[in-house]
Amino acid sequence: MLDHEEKFLFKEEILTLSNSLGEANQLDNVEDLLTDVITSPRFDSEVFTLERSLQVMLGARPGTTLVGLLTVAPEVFDEVAEVRIPPEVHERLVAWRARFGLAIDNALNFLNNPDGIQGHNFATQIAHVEERRVLQGRLTLVRYNNEPQFFVADAAVFLGLVADVMDRLGPYLESEAVDAETITRLRDGVALIERKTTSHQ
Repeated sequence: MLDHEEKFLFKEEILTLSNSLGEANQLDNVEDLLTDVITSPRFDSEVFTLERSLQVMLGARPGTTLVGLLTVAPEVFDEVAEVRIPPEVHERLVAWRARFGLAIDNALNFLNNPDGIQGHNFATQIAHVEERRVLQGRLTLVRYNNEPQFFVADAAVFLGLVADVMDRLGPYLESEAVDAETITRLRDGVALIERKTTSHQ
């Protein structure tokens, strides 16, 4: 049986994902991305931004849905078949779940375990991509075994993650959950970003 979250996933969301995957070469494009992530020497770092990469490729909702499909129980695909998506899409989804699902699920569980994180450091760096300069963030998490994990992504990815965290925490905050200094830092940070990104427009 599917739980509440999975039932929501396989109604409207699975059809949206199927439509996105039905575009020319998208099945091959997604499989190439998943293969690159799984075989990367910085596998954990790549998984950290996998969902956002899929959202860029497929759209926000389909990208999120696909990550969910890759990490659900295999029996869920019996439900997927009943949605009557194209057979080639269904076959590829099942194959991806078997090929990539366990590794991605384990990596996400590893990365989402805050009890295992002993310290962190965030730095910035300039990368040269296709003859242009790109500002990147470099997040280093030191785990209980003293082995650092590195996450490198463009500034927009990290800012998007900050916005996601604020969106998800906001509805549950109580009056004493955040001190005045932190609120000031957040407000100043947004103001600085606005100044930096609008000054040349």
